[in-house]
Amino acid sequence: MGVIFSPFKQLEEMSSKAQQGTWLGLTLVKRFVEMHGGSIWVKSEVNAGSNFTFTIHLKSETE
Repeated sequence: MGVIFSPFKQLEEMSSKAQQGTWLGLTLVKRFVEMHGGSIWVKSEVNAGSNFTFTIHLKSETE
């Protein structure tokens, strides 16, 4: 799970890879969230799926 937000890293081995792509989606999401002062994390369970959660600071109208 430590590399899930790293660019160009795929968790499946090449021989069993069902999906093609550059694996940049989560990297970009993480960067956008962090640009807004937020955090993102994942909880994953084998054969059950993954939950991604993020927080960002919302500016109030007085800020």
